[in-house]
Amino acid sequence: MVYTALLRGINVGGNNKVDMKQLKKVFETAGMTNVVTYINSGNIVFTSDRASQNEIAAVLEAAILEHFGLSIKVLVRSMADMEAVMSILPTDWSNDDRMKSDCLFLWEEYAHESVLEQLNIKPEIETVLYAPGAILWSVDRPNVTKSSMNKLIGTKLYQSMTVRNVNTTRKIYALMQAAGQK
Repeated sequence: MVYTALLRGINVGGNNKVDMKQLKKVFETAGMTNVVTYINSGNIVFTSDRASQNEIAAVLEAAILEHFGLSIKVLVRSMADMEAVMSILPTDWSNDDRMKSDCLFLWEEYAHESVLEQLNIKPEIETVLYAPGAILWSVDRPNVTKSSMNKLIGTKLYQSMTVRNVNTTRKIYALMQAAGQK
């Protein structure tokens, strides 16, 4: 089966430095196959015969701790999970000089639509949607600092998510599709 692993908090502000070539080898040593990394922020596409995404995450977290000495949270999503997100992600959303659009991938304890009730959404300046296991957020660049999403930083909810912009999310999905055709 094709999966993506989204690592939380690596190579951010010079902290938790992880070399992607080494990370690829760690995944392979942990039993993952067809491993491909994408950019330096902890996006890995791979295949595995393991049945449980939680089991895969635990194996990878242990391997990262052993090899790098870092306790990094790993969120694993299947092709079906990513297809569900992509089916809801508006095609006109972008991450560029006019718009900021992100996918906030949620750990299990928050992966339900009622999570939106914890947000103080400002519909006049931002759009927030729920996709299974993710919050999809978009705002025009001039309004980013006024957005309610800025208030998430430091909260328990924020600690239970990993964020990718929509361009990165689309690329991860394309890499997953390519891996599925091998």
